[in-house]
Order: sequence, then C-alpha cells, then structure tokens
Amino acid sequence: MTFPQLTIEERIRRLDPPKGKIRAVLDTDTYNEIDDQFAVVYSLLSPERMQMEAFYAAPFFNELSTGPKDGMEKSYLELKKILGLMNSGIPAYPGSTHYLSDAQTPVESEAARNLVDRAMSSSEDDPLYVIAIGAITNVASAILMQPEIIRKIVVVWLGGHSFQWPDTQEFNLNQDLHASRTILNSGVPLVLIPCMGVTSHLLTTLSEVRDYVKGQGTIGDYLYETYLSCADDHFGRSRVIWDISTIAYLNNERFTPSVLLPSPYLSEDFRWSHDASRHLIRYVSHIHRDSVFRDFFERLAQANK
Repeated sequence: MTFPQLTIEERIRRLDPPKGKIRAVLDTDTYNEIDDQFAVVYSLLSPERMQMEAFYAAPFFNELSTGPKDGMEKSYLELKKILGLMNSGIPAYPGSTHYLSDAQTPVESEAARNLVDRAMSSSEDDPLYVIAIGAITNVASAILMQPEIIRKIVVVWLGGHSFQWPDTQEFNLNQDLHASRTILNSGVPLVLIPCMGVTSHLLTTLSEVRDYVKGQGTIGDYLYETYLSCADDHFGRSRVIWDISTIAYLNNERFTPSVLLPSPYLSEDFRWSHDASRHLIRYVSHIHRDSVFRDFFERLAQANK
C-alpha cells in the first residue's frame, strides 16, 4: 500500500508539541488496566488544553477477557460508565473485534470509521490528535481504510519499551504486530511514548491515591476503589499509572522531555532496529513523575470544588 508522504518541514512542524488548544480523540482498552480509567478522566479534566471529541474502545486479550472482541466490549462498557459518572456527553464507539490479519487489510468497526470521518473533516492546519493507550488496531485500520488521514492527524501512542530496552514485548505493541508496524512504517506523524524505561516512572501508591483522589467527587471515589481493588495487599506496593503520560504530553511538554528520532523498525520477535534514513517521529525520553501527578491531582480537586 502507498501512503501519503509529508515533507521533512511538514513533519517537523506537525511533530512540534502543540501550543494551543487541540481537538482530540482517545483510543483505549479501558477495562484492561486501571491506568486507562485515570487517563480518560485526566483528558476530561483538561478542557483548556484539549477538546475531546470521541472515545474509542480498543481490543485486548488477557486474563480479563476471553478474546479481543470480549476485551473491546468490556472496554466499551467501562468507557460508557466513566463518561456517565462524569456527566459527559462525548460519544464512545466500539472498536475492532480482532487484530489485523495482515499488513493490508483493515478491521471494520464504528471506531475506525468514525476516526476516518473526523480526520477527513479536519484541516491540515488543525490536525486531529489521536491519543492511543492500547493495541493500535483501530488507528491502523483507519489509516488502511483511508491513507489520506495521515495528512490530517497526529498519533500520540503509549507503545513499546524504550529504545535501550533489550526487547519491546510491551502489551499494547505486542498484541497486534501488523497494526504496530503500520503506525511505525506508514509515515503518520507519531509521538511515541515508551513504557519500560520511560513511563515506568509514573508510580503511585494506595496512600497517595487515598490522600489526593478519594473524596474528590463520584469519579474520585471510583478511581480510588478501582485502585484499591487492583491488589489484595498494598503494603510496600506501588502501581504504575503510565497511560496518563499521553495526556501529560499534551498538557505540558515540559512534563515529558522528547526528541526527534528516525522511526524504528519492529522485528518479528519484537525488537527495535534503527535506520538513520527513516522518517522522523517524536520520542519521549523521560517523564517528570511528580509534575504529572501534581497536575492530575490539582485538576481533580479543582473540578470538585
């Protein structure tokens, strides 16, 4: 498949961290881990930075689901629940019921079709930011359905591990090899936020969540109970909430230092390899953990005054 090509100048300009308010959608496997719920809430608590237009349910398959379809459906219901708790009228759409079978064939879904429609109605001067915190199947499918959206979107994806990590067998990236390769190879403007070695610093504890999240309205109590139930024993235990890194990047670029680097190749055994001639992506190399959590806690408290 042939994808549209951006000039180097266009790509660098598109990959500049946004300065003003943006339009955004969030693609999430919300039922998979508790950090997705935090990210959904964080996005809705940031109206001066982002106008959320839609939420998409992503597939996942682990011990919490019987397969990608079941994982997506559970995520869709969880999305609807959170949006209801926050009295939000922003729509949510069900996504892919399975992963890409090859590098050419998209998976039809309401989410992918909605993304195509929203992207194609966007101006190249006002791109749609596609925040992705799960398997990238819905987003890759939209690109395969209509490659022209590459000119009209910026993808901010929590996927893979840091380039220094010995492998990149991270859950989001690992689930759908064809979709992950589509995002890395298509030339879509991409902000890649790695897990191990970068966002793995976004740790918090039950004590901190009890102090700064519990009691902050219905949604604060829901996030606290969700955190509490994620482990039987919280003594001496912390939990990474890395999905919020994507929202933090868009809220304040100083929270997430980044650099422009050539897009990596992804091997069959889920390892990175590099070629300096490849198109550029923006790569987040560090997270200021305290700044991110402070921003989240302050926004939650302000919303519940």
